[in-house]
Amino acid sequence: MTKMNERPGQYPFTRGIYPDMYRARPWTMRQYAGFGTAEESNRRYRYLLSQGTTGLSVAFDLPTQMGMDSDHPLAKGEVGRVGVAICSLADMERLFDGIRLDKVSTSMTINSTAAILLSLYVLVARRQGADTRKLSGTVQNDILKEYIARGTYIYPPRPAMRIITDLFAWAGRELPEWNTISISGYHIREAGSTATQEVAFTLADAIAYVRAAIDAGLDVDAFAPRLSFFFNAHNNFLEEIAKYRAARRLWAKIMKERFGAQNPKSMMLRFHTQTAGSTLTAQQPDVNVIRVALQAMAAVLGGTQSLHTNSRDEALALPTEESARLALRTQQILAYETGVTKVADPVGGSFAIEQMTDEIERGASDYIARIDALGGTLAAIEQGYIQSEIQNAAYLDQQAIERGEKIVVGVNKFRLGEEHPPATFRVDPELERLQIERLRELRASRGAGVNAKLDELERAARGTENLMPRILAACEAMATVGEISDRLRRVFGEYRET
Repeated sequence: MTKMNERPGQYPFTRGIYPDMYRARPWTMRQYAGFGTAEESNRRYRYLLSQGTTGLSVAFDLPTQMGMDSDHPLAKGEVGRVGVAICSLADMERLFDGIRLDKVSTSMTINSTAAILLSLYVLVARRQGADTRKLSGTVQNDILKEYIARGTYIYPPRPAMRIITDLFAWAGRELPEWNTISISGYHIREAGSTATQEVAFTLADAIAYVRAAIDAGLDVDAFAPRLSFFFNAHNNFLEEIAKYRAARRLWAKIMKERFGAQNPKSMMLRFHTQTAGSTLTAQQPDVNVIRVALQAMAAVLGGTQSLHTNSRDEALALPTEESARLALRTQQILAYETGVTKVADPVGGSFAIEQMTDEIERGASDYIARIDALGGTLAAIEQGYIQSEIQNAAYLDQQAIERGEKIVVGVNKFRLGEEHPPATFRVDPELERLQIERLRELRASRGAGVNAKLDELERAARGTENLMPRILAACEAMATVGEISDRLRRVFGEYRET
C-alpha cells in the first residue's frame, strides 16, 4: 500500500517519478509512423509535426528489422510494408530531410539492428552540424522480448546481449542524453500476457540487461539513468493505472536493493506507452476511437512520460493521414481539455487502485523469483518458460471470448449486419522497385573502402573490442544494413528457436 505521506518524485516513485508530473509540461506526444520509402515517411513526419506532435516515432519495415537489404530474396513483398525501408546512410538522410535532429526527440522501434540504425541517425545529425551530445530520443534495442514474444531476432541471445552492452558503453560517452534501451512490455502484452505478466517479464528482462552491463564492467549509476521502458495500455482501465504504479515501485526497489544503485535517477522507471493494437477490431472500426481514448487516459493517470495513440483503422491497414490526426487529437484533448495535467497522481489513495497496485507488485515479484530460480531470464527463455506462460494466458483469454464470458463490442456482442469498411491506406507497390533501384545504384557508386571497414568490423566481432565505432565507420563508408548484419552473422550465427 502506498504510504499516504509519499509524494510524487520520491522513492519508490509509486506516485510518479517527478514532483510536478504534467503540471510542468505534458507528456511527449509521439505518433508511430513509417512506410514505403524514406521520402514517403518524411512527408508523414512533417505533417505530424505540423499538427502538434512533440516527438517522432519511427517504424521500420521487416527487412530492416531483420538485417536484410531491400533486394534480399526474403524481402520481396515486404519492402516498406509495415514500416520504412532503410538500407543505408543515404536512406536515413532522406528520412529526416528538413528535420533538425537536435530540435526533435526521436524514438526508433528497432532491436536486432538497433546499433546500425542508431549509427545512421548519429551520422545524419553530424552532417546537419548538430552537437550529437545533445541528441535526445530512444532506441528500442530490447532483444530479449524478441525471443519471448515478437520474433525479429537475428543472432543467438548471448552475442546479441554483447551488442547491447557495447551500445550502452559507447552511448554513455557519446550520447549522454539518449535512452539506450526501451525495455518493452508492449509486445509481451500484445502476445497475450496478463497485466501482471507484462510487468514481471519486462522487469525480468531489465534485470538481465543491468546484470550484463555490470558484468561487462559498467557502473550501474553510469548507465541506469538512461534505461527506459515501454508498456501497453490495455482495456481494463483501473488495472492498467495500477500496473504502471506497481512497475515503478518494484523497479525502484530492484535497483536499490538488488543492484545497489545510489543515484535516484537509476531507480526511476521512465516509460513510453502505446495503446493496445491487439484490442482494435476490424468490425465497427470507429469504436476503436473510444477504446484508444480510454486506454490513453489510463496511461496518463498512470504517469507515462510519452504516449502513442493508435488509429481507428489499424486493424485493417496502416493508418490514413486523417486517422493519424484524430489519434493525435485524442492526446491533445486529454492534455488540454480534461484537467488531468493539473494534479500529479490524481488516483493516488483510491482503495481500488492501491489494492490492485499491491496485487500486481506481489504477483510480478513472485514471477521474478521463479525466473531467478531457473537461472535468470536468458535461462528461462532458453527453457521456454516465459513463452509458455504467455501462450497459456493468451489461450485462456481467447477461450473466454469464444464462450462469451469476455465481451468484445462488435465481435461477440452488439454486432451489426453487413458492414462497409472505410477507405484504407495502401502502400504503392512501385515504391519497392524504386527502393531496390536506388540501393543498387548506391552499391555501384560508393568508394572502394567499404569492404575494408566491413573486414575491420568482422575482426572486432571475433575479438572483444566495442563494436559501435566499427559499425559507425562501416555506415559512414556507405555499407548497408544487410552487409553489416551479414558480417556479424558470419561470427555470431543465427538463432533458431527450438
